[in-house]
Amino acid sequence: MPRYLTKSRFKLGLNCPKKLYYTGKPQYPDSRSEDSFLRALAEGGYQVGTLAKCYYPNGIDIEELGYEVPLERTRNLLTNQDVVIFEAAFTYQNLFIRADIVEKKGNRINLIEVKAKSFGGNSSLDFLNKKGHIIPSWKEYLYDIAFQKYVVSKAYPNFEVYSYLMLANKNAVATVNGLNQKFRLRNADNDRLEVDIVGSTTVEELGDEILIRVNVDDIVKSIFDGVDSPVKIEEGFINHIHSLANKYEQDEAIYVPINKNCKDCEFTATPEQERAGKISGFKECWKSQLGWIDEDFSKPRILDIWDFRSKDELMQKGKLLMSEVCENDIGTIIPQADGTLSRTERQWLQVKKTVEGDTEPYINVSGLKEELNSFKFPLHFIDFETSAVAIPFFKGRKPYEQVAFQFSHHIVYEDLSIEHKGQFLCHESGMFPNFEFVRQLKLQLENDNGTIFKYADHENTILNHILAQLNTISSSEVSDRDLLISFIKTITHSENHKGERDMVDLRKLVLKHYYHPLMGGSNSIKDVLPAILSSSKYIQEKYSEPIYGKNSLVKSLNYDDGWRWIQWNGGKIVSPYKLLPPLFEGIDDEQIESFLMQSDIQDGGAAMTAYAKLQFTDVSELERELVVKGLLKYCELDTMAMVIIWEYWNKIIS
Repeated sequence: MPRYLTKSRFKLGLNCPKKLYYTGKPQYPDSRSEDSFLRALAEGGYQVGTLAKCYYPNGIDIEELGYEVPLERTRNLLTNQDVVIFEAAFTYQNLFIRADIVEKKGNRINLIEVKAKSFGGNSSLDFLNKKGHIIPSWKEYLYDIAFQKYVVSKAYPNFEVYSYLMLANKNAVATVNGLNQKFRLRNADNDRLEVDIVGSTTVEELGDEILIRVNVDDIVKSIFDGVDSPVKIEEGFINHIHSLANKYEQDEAIYVPINKNCKDCEFTATPEQERAGKISGFKECWKSQLGWIDEDFSKPRILDIWDFRSKDELMQKGKLLMSEVCENDIGTIIPQADGTLSRTERQWLQVKKTVEGDTEPYINVSGLKEELNSFKFPLHFIDFETSAVAIPFFKGRKPYEQVAFQFSHHIVYEDLSIEHKGQFLCHESGMFPNFEFVRQLKLQLENDNGTIFKYADHENTILNHILAQLNTISSSEVSDRDLLISFIKTITHSENHKGERDMVDLRKLVLKHYYHPLMGGSNSIKDVLPAILSSSKYIQEKYSEPIYGKNSLVKSLNYDDGWRWIQWNGGKIVSPYKLLPPLFEGIDDEQIESFLMQSDIQDGGAAMTAYAKLQFTDVSELERELVVKGLLKYCELDTMAMVIIWEYWNKIIS
């Protein structure tokens, strides 16, 4: 098979040219395939791509895979005076692309690249900053279409080629209900995602278009001319394309100096994968440049320092390990007057504890005590699950408009008893849940003035988003509109208001008062919780007992009696998120293959995917029941994790 530089490989090479050597080789595991958030984004991209084709009802789809047949079919179709082709194939030298949509009109080719990314502008100027350079978040997409235009122009030099991005229009409103549900995703036999269209896709059935076409020829020219960015490609864009293509064709690794982006390299194998004989591309790259051996990778690296913005600067000086970092490298470290940790203090604390092998947590007891004593019982802990998709589920909604479909609510009473008090999950297909979501949340929280906790700012953002939605409608549409608006303003903050009962962010308390070496450079609740479980004998003793469940000491709405949050494996505590039971435990494999949901629910990306699957009306009752149970258990764990963090701190200060 020829080794062409395709558009997906070109984009990978833009990110890091060395990755072209690893991609597609089974011995180098690619973590992107396991990332539920990336999978959710990919699914949205497939749906948008299919919707875009529906806007060209006379388009001809080249479905064949490979190279020669699609190229031949494309050549034949382009002999027509006017034609629209989906997945047209073009090649020039060792470059090959499949174009999303090609619209040929006489001697003109409109080359249209479809992306699920949201766009709230009107023209190509909205991709540029005030200096006329490409906004970084748009670079990948614009370089992609520039690459395609170059290939098509070279393959057919007698045609005039015009380049467009087709994007999710944030200003458009879906005028039909259930638009998203028309595009059902499934795994094909070759492990590729495919989309089945459900029902009719006439103009009437699709409603007003929610995608926008933006001509980007002016920006593509600036890319070709090398004036699109203050940081130029030294050899020029066109030469860079051919350089990448030649190296890929020869299966030759490209030297790329190690840098801060190595931290997120998707070709980093897990220990389990390495034991199974797989190779870590990340390690191989560093070994070749640094002469490291496997043992060197167990040493803490500066890549892992939290929110550290001078990584590249230090790496260029040859400082790669935390043991090589001195206090001056971190920056000015001035203790805060109120005793809380500043950003640089927290970074230096992480470095010191890691280098010195200090496994004890840092706890600002006096600061925590002051904060915790200011809170008012009963304490409320809430967590939301939400979805934002390119193609709206509901009429009247815009692309990427937030949908709040689930919450969990734990209470800690003044006598320190704990109860999973309430929850909400809208799993009915076709029902816009946001206003009922707030209505049910209000019922949960309006009975007292107790302090409300969230973890990070997501809940505040979502409620303000729903507030904006409520402000666009009248009381005749939602009779309790004013009450819901008043409630949201009471428990949130924005530029225009700060509620008297504004939610307290537990993550901010972590940042100010607490650090455990097991957290590394992360402050995610999924890393804070295991760290606390490992260091608190009180929590270990309490939750290793079967005290959690529907009729147990700690009341649960979803877990059966006798549940233990503390379980051990090989002398280590298993993260509670790993204890969540498999979604389809005990179900026959053949039956599972017919289900739309193909993964367990252990993070927000999987929860978002699960909600999308539930919007299809023909999901079997068994699958719907199992997915609902999985969502409820996952969300309940998030609020229980918050409770455990609070319990741990409260025990320390008491």
